[in-house]
Amino acid sequence: MKSDHGHGGPVVHPYRGYGTTREAFLMGRVFRQAGLGRVIPPYGILRDIADVVRRVIRRGLPDVEVHVTLGNNDIMVTTDRDGYFNATLRLHEPLPLDTSWHRADLHVVTHDGATPIHSFADVYIPPADTDLLVISDIDDTVMYTGVTDKLRMLYRLFVRQAHQRAAFPGVAAFYQALYVGKSGEARRPILYVSRGPWSIYEMLEEFFQMNDIPVGPILFLREWGISWRKPWPRRAEDHKHALITRMLDLFDDLPCVLIGDSGQHDPEVYARIVKEYPGRVKAIYIRRVDSRVDRKRAIHQLHDEIRHTDCELQLSADSKAMAMHARDRGFISESGLQAVYRDMHHDMEEGGVN
Repeated sequence: MKSDHGHGGPVVHPYRGYGTTREAFLMGRVFRQAGLGRVIPPYGILRDIADVVRRVIRRGLPDVEVHVTLGNNDIMVTTDRDGYFNATLRLHEPLPLDTSWHRADLHVVTHDGATPIHSFADVYIPPADTDLLVISDIDDTVMYTGVTDKLRMLYRLFVRQAHQRAAFPGVAAFYQALYVGKSGEARRPILYVSRGPWSIYEMLEEFFQMNDIPVGPILFLREWGISWRKPWPRRAEDHKHALITRMLDLFDDLPCVLIGDSGQHDPEVYARIVKEYPGRVKAIYIRRVDSRVDRKRAIHQLHDEIRHTDCELQLSADSKAMAMHARDRGFISESGLQAVYRDMHHDMEEGGVN
């Protein structure tokens, strides 16, 4: 993100992009950031509170032209009423095949005559020999959020900084093992989904880096439409289902693994996708985050409903059980499984999830 360094003013924030050798997709937002003022120190609780407030009250800049260049391909797009832009680049000029991450350049000129803003974003194109697509939820799957308790969830989403958040034990090693695959060099695409708003994107990026979780396009957040007059998020019916099916359509016949949790509707959404895309989903890993007997029974019923397919639904209390199944199915290596064991032991010694 092109930072304002606390001074306020127009900012362009592109999110990591993704695509295939045929087309690439990039999203971002142009907004006006409130200044911090001289009384706010660079560190400490006052700065944390100020950063939270600035994220909530950001005002998107509509009808701003954004020029995106990726290799020798380019497109001009315009921001919507909330300041967001979506760019779809047809790759008429191929990108280098010896790398998965490519850099897109952005040039933005706002209407108020401010200095033009230049920024860049990383775009992920899977290698031609990719053998598996991994799509994972974030909330209560990678990072403890507590989505079943709405008020605490909102506190954790908006107030807690990246260093105050906890990853589930073993997650980093498990996702690293999935990324490199059995060969150790797979470079598989891992796409992350969150129910949270785009305003927490920076925090999520920092959280992933701090916890050594493989980065991917964190591109499936949503605009909550929060304001002081409308403090609750807009409804997003079938949000996750629509996004996952779009990815399955984009990546042709690439097999897929889905990872989620038992707290919300991940098992139901994933089982529905298994039925709609026969043969594509090879495993569903569901982290059990509650102890309700009726919820466990419902998930086992979904397991039975897709038993006849090539997909297995695993309800697991920890990352170790998921990793063991992934090793048995050939998704990760034996060394990857051992790394999960070590990671979990270390995380448990450090105190685990808080």
